Amino acid sequence: MAEALVIIPTYNEIENVERIIRNVFSLQRDFHILIVDDSSPDGTGDKVRELQLEYSEYLFLLERAGKLGLGTAYIAGFKWALERSYEYIFEMDADFSHNPNDLIRLYNACSKGTSQMAIGSRYVTGVNVVNWPMSRVLLSWLASKYVRFITGMNIHDTTAGFICYKREVLERINLDKIKFVGYAFQIEMKFKAYLLKFKIKEIPVVFTDRTNGTSKMSKGIISEAVFGVIKMKFKSLFKSYEI
Repeated sequence: MAEALVIIPTYNEIENVERIIRNVFSLQRDFHILIVDDSSPDGTGDKVRELQLEYSEYLFLLERAGKLGLGTAYIAGFKWALERSYEYIFEMDADFSHNPNDLIRLYNACSKGTSQMAIGSRYVTGVNVVNWPMSRVLLSWLASKYVRFITGMNIHDTTAGFICYKREVLERINLDKIKFVGYAFQIEMKFKAYLLKFKIKEIPVVFTDRTNGTSKMSKGIISEAVFGVIKMKFKSLFKSYEI
């Protein structure tokens, strides 16, 4: 059994899912993949089931009843992984905005280094984003600066969603107490790992915006991040804050 699991949430990713799966399985290090699909009407789940005939021991599918949010998809995936013996658990998008080749770099940061959490960072060495309009680059960069200022975390890319966790991090965080479901989920997970004093390392990566499918970003997701961060930081000042 591989010691590393890559969790990939999907909703209407039929244009990307086969290619991302085959790409991960072509890497020199062995990874298992768990697709968490929110009943995609475009047949994403059906394509994964078809590929399971080829990769029966390495590819897994967790199907959920409808579009329930990014955060809850990852939490379901984390719980699935913790029920098994995976030591390294990854978050990665299905749309190739995260380069699968960087999985090995994140893995090495945790397995060969002293880090318990490795972040594929767009901003640790400047701004490494391709195919985004300047307005969106600026929004994302300022959001990370804002979160860093409010929370006190020494992390440049606080909203990144390309992450390797050592098992012990997810075992310490109470996954049932995660409040956010959109992209603020990424901030909350980092903040709780930070409060638990785990060593977090940023690995510079190039983020390339999707060329197939449609973005899941919305105003509600941005609002959750902006106002949720203040609320999260305020609660953390009290001993009753549950990590």
